[in-house]
Amino acid sequence: MNNNKPKLVAKKAKAAPQPSSNEDSIKIIPLGGLHEIGKNTCVFEYDDEIILLDAGLAFPTDGMHGVNIVLPDTTYLRDNRHKIKGMIVTHGHEDHIGGIAHHLKQFDIPVIYGPRLAMSLLSDKLDEAGVSDRTKLNSVMPRDMVRIGKNFVVEYIRNTHSIADSFTVAIHTPLGVIIHTGDFKVDYTPVDGEHFDFQRLAEHGEKGVLCLLSDSTNAEVPGHTPSEASVKPNLDRIFGQAKGRLMVTTFASSVHRVNIILQLAEKHNRKVAIVGRSMLNVISHARNLGYIKCLDNLFIPLRQAKSMRDEDLLILSTGSQGESLSAMTRISKGEHRHIKIKEGDTVVFSANPIPGNTIAVVNTIDRLMMLGANVVYGKRQGIHVSGHGSQDEHKLMLALTKPKFFIPFHGEHRMLIKHAQTAQSMGVPEENIVIIDNGDIVELTENSIGTVGKVESGIELVDRSGIVHDSVLQDRQQLAEQGVITVAAAVAQDGKLVAPPEIHIRGVVASANNKLIHQLIQRNVESTIGDRTAEYKENGKRAKEEIDWTDVRIEVEQSLQRLARRELKSQPLIVFLMQVSEEVGGRSQQRRRRRPTAAAS
Repeated sequence: MNNNKPKLVAKKAKAAPQPSSNEDSIKIIPLGGLHEIGKNTCVFEYDDEIILLDAGLAFPTDGMHGVNIVLPDTTYLRDNRHKIKGMIVTHGHEDHIGGIAHHLKQFDIPVIYGPRLAMSLLSDKLDEAGVSDRTKLNSVMPRDMVRIGKNFVVEYIRNTHSIADSFTVAIHTPLGVIIHTGDFKVDYTPVDGEHFDFQRLAEHGEKGVLCLLSDSTNAEVPGHTPSEASVKPNLDRIFGQAKGRLMVTTFASSVHRVNIILQLAEKHNRKVAIVGRSMLNVISHARNLGYIKCLDNLFIPLRQAKSMRDEDLLILSTGSQGESLSAMTRISKGEHRHIKIKEGDTVVFSANPIPGNTIAVVNTIDRLMMLGANVVYGKRQGIHVSGHGSQDEHKLMLALTKPKFFIPFHGEHRMLIKHAQTAQSMGVPEENIVIIDNGDIVELTENSIGTVGKVESGIELVDRSGIVHDSVLQDRQQLAEQGVITVAAAVAQDGKLVAPPEIHIRGVVASANNKLIHQLIQRNVESTIGDRTAEYKENGKRAKEEIDWTDVRIEVEQSLQRLARRELKSQPLIVFLMQVSEEVGGRSQQRRRRRPTAAAS
């Protein structure tokens, strides 16, 4: 490595020189996880073979009404499904495995390799989604090497993270070794005793690493991320001070944290009631695999909690991020069937809000306090540490692997920039570093790195029924923001209304009174239909054979939209239903009006 201090400037990836006809190249294509947190998905492609690394999800923002999860756009994978040879999974967090079951409904993945805990969690997901027959799951152990296709051999190297059984991977290719760190921190005192395999990383560094792709989540944070074990004394103190019931919420997948909480519950002679399906699921799998060790009699069913003395009970719950349907959120709203907050309860938030969840979390905390709970939360309490390495750990990773080329991965843009600067300070030349976005095609040869194009990228929104298309989301947004007006009209052969139209207005704020609005809408419908049918008659056309009722309906929709903008100063969703009398020969015309087009403005 170069000891000269470089200029700390990181640039957006430049187009790489086109390789000569005899110069092989590997394509690296991230579909998610860059310039964002979540839905980590990466494609490695050589010749006619593709392997995938992780396939995660993200959670919806406030404007994504009715959406359950957010996935990366997988058009490229669907178009190249014949090339997919397998997948490698680094660990069991939802932002790395949460999208796999959905993807298997669209294309097959012949085999998936991953840690035992991740494979156990994934197996349940695949069974629930009915796609377990679309792939084969194989568990791996530290230093295992697996061949996928003709061109890829993947080596699993133990690392440390907030979930047990986490790995960095070394991907052996015809051009050299590519190391993907996965999510990592350097924990010198891991709770489960599974230490980071620095020796193997250093061995690869000595032999030569072609490219390093490294977790950038805490690239802006100086120093070193504290060990998970540092949380235990602070939780121990809080548990000892709690006089009544004790409730703790944390990430269900933070197996090390859950293990500490259960150890402390046993120390303080409290029985544990578990609330939340994901918490039950993770604890069950982690106990079966030996990552959580405790006696069966530590746990009690939730229905028995009421019969316990307050000082003998700990309730371990999901909902540390203020999720709307989580157990802790429902408890804070008084909506949980079995648990009601009372004076003397202590509620511990052993997690920090992830970006975008802060408001939901503080609202949950406020509601708990108003119900009389003593809520313990915040960074100053020392009851949460990150699962991602800070700048010193990034430097250690760079020093051990000594990569020729470097791609900062897994983080928002400012994090990628900072990580690139750290790499330059460690001697990686500026021209050997690329900062990329989802969908960029990185071409890697033995002597160059750069972008050579872009594949279709973006997001796929999923609710309980399937994919939520843009038009559906736009309708939902319009309903939420502007309300809806529905108008149903029956029209006779001469263009006159058979009866006054049926009008319903929901969620629309108007300065005029409701009766006046109904009158305006009725007049608008009558006049628009009358004018349009009169035009046909003036042109000598017979209504039964010549009137284009679809054209009439569209004209009414547009007229109602203009009326709403003029009189209501808003753009509600217009739903206009028109039925033409059968005697005229027309047929029922029903259609929803979506967002107004420029022509309707």
